[in-house]
Amino acid sequence: MTENKQVITEDKQRVTENKRVVEGFLAAVNERRTEDFPGCLAPDVVDHNKIIHGEEDRPGAAFEGFGQQLAAFGEFAVTAEQLIAEGETVVARLTVTGTHTGAHPRMPEPTHRSFSVEQIWIFTLRRSRIAEIRAVSDRLGMFLQLGWDWPAAG
Repeated sequence: MTENKQVITEDKQRVTENKRVVEGFLAAVNERRTEDFPGCLAPDVVDHNKIIHGEEDRPGAAFEGFGQQLAAFGEFAVTAEQLIAEGETVVARLTVTGTHTGAHPRMPEPTHRSFSVEQIWIFTLRRSRIAEIRAVSDRLGMFLQLGWDWPAAG
């Protein structure tokens, strides 16, 4: 029985620590502390949901992608409405808001329009860092709010 309690306690501690890492990453994004990203993201983090059109498909490209996203949106906030964690996975239900004030590969000229959409990000952590990111977001709603053209199929 004692071994089971120890395993359960260790699992709860790992889940709590993983949530803290994700919360720290979201805070770094909100506060534009890109220098803190290496403490939250593994060097070879893989973002399965391309942040920026044209982003390189290689481990670690998420660092540049998040930096470009922050540069394109003068006002940008990621609000965690809910965090659910189990084992090495943390799921975040988010409200993401921003105002397009800088160049973005999808729309080089700023529209100065704002957006607010719900997103769900799924983080996989390894050794207390985010190793993988998957996301589902209301891209159509975001594009409509920002006045961006929907990308052509191709």
